Amino acid sequence: MDPDRATGRWKQVKGILKEAWGVLTDDDRYVTNGLRDQLDGTVQQRFGRAKDKARKDVDDWIKNQPL
Repeated sequence: MDPDRATGRWKQVKGILKEAWGVLTDDDRYVTNGLRDQLDGTVQQRFGRAKDKARKDVDDWIKNQPL
């Protein structure tokens, strides 16, 4: 397993923990940040992208979504 994929998996786990903490404390910022970390981590793990590239890919995808 290459380092980018391992880092992506860790970011997913960290996002799950942040989301759970946000639910526990009723803090929407933690929930949102946790979900974002999970999405970044999934892209990083699935496609073997570097952290910055995965974040940019997600940002670009979000910008192209209709509101």
